[in-house]
Amino acid sequence: MTTNVHVSFPGLGFEKGFDVKPVAFEVFGFDIRWYALIICTGIILSFIYFYRHAKLKEQLLEDDILNLTLLAVPIAIVGARFLYVVTNLDNYDGFMDMINIREGGLAIYGAIIFGAATFLVYTKLKHLSTLKFLDAISPAVMLGQVIGRWGNFMNGEAFGEGFGVEKLPWRMVLVNTYENDVGEPYTRTYVTHPTFLYESLWNALGFVIINIIYKKKKFDGQIFLLYVAWYGFGRGFIEILREDSLLVFGQKLMVYLGFITCAAAITAYIVLSKREKKDEVADFLGAKAVASQADDESTEVEDKAEEDVEDDKA
Repeated sequence: MTTNVHVSFPGLGFEKGFDVKPVAFEVFGFDIRWYALIICTGIILSFIYFYRHAKLKEQLLEDDILNLTLLAVPIAIVGARFLYVVTNLDNYDGFMDMINIREGGLAIYGAIIFGAATFLVYTKLKHLSTLKFLDAISPAVMLGQVIGRWGNFMNGEAFGEGFGVEKLPWRMVLVNTYENDVGEPYTRTYVTHPTFLYESLWNALGFVIINIIYKKKKFDGQIFLLYVAWYGFGRGFIEILREDSLLVFGQKLMVYLGFITCAAAITAYIVLSKREKKDEVADFLGAKAVASQADDESTEVEDKAEEDVEDDKA
């Protein structure tokens, strides 16, 4: 476990740097870490944003919004832990060790997958629009990710390597102090990409763009698919730099998962967009047919009236 972090940015003139303490304070002998506080802040602000969009933009019921939040948040946390554990099985001695999240270890893609599955099951059971709920939650999740990545900074993790990092002006130098198995401290120094910052800024840009598009949303599912494509594309490239990536068969899982989900979202977006255009054409033609039929009926009424007038004259 990381016990102390020293951060400096020599390329920007901050050679001395500063210390970052992962532990914020203690409560009854338990360490309360900045990571947990930042993640919880992200969850709370995400809920507020989700609630507002779901109720005002999508006209969804308050009971369903609250029910889904109470279900999805803990299930998403379980999903985040599950994905992390299954990609690091060698690091755990038993079940209790696996569920001990106080020692760290959450994978955001697990939270996204389990959270989306919760939305799907709930809305199907309640006969609600899954895509409307997913549209409402997507920018909220992105906001939470913008905030949550700073928890990685406080822990001195989610850093990157390679691609000439030693020459970058914004390179970050981390000196992490760890404890070994017998509680003895040792340090490691990294010259690294601040990949936590890359992802936070990427999500912040996406958050702005998606909210602009949301104002002119054309079909249900549009915002959700844009979020998945945007996040997957950025995460795929950022993960290439990550030194502490989750590995499966020696490969960086999140690189493949990012690009695959991006491609799947783009494909689904094209399909739904074409379907929406077909529906618009069908609606237009249907409205035109109704108008034409109304005109024909009006003409028939006028002709009948004229005939009645002629008969009266006769």
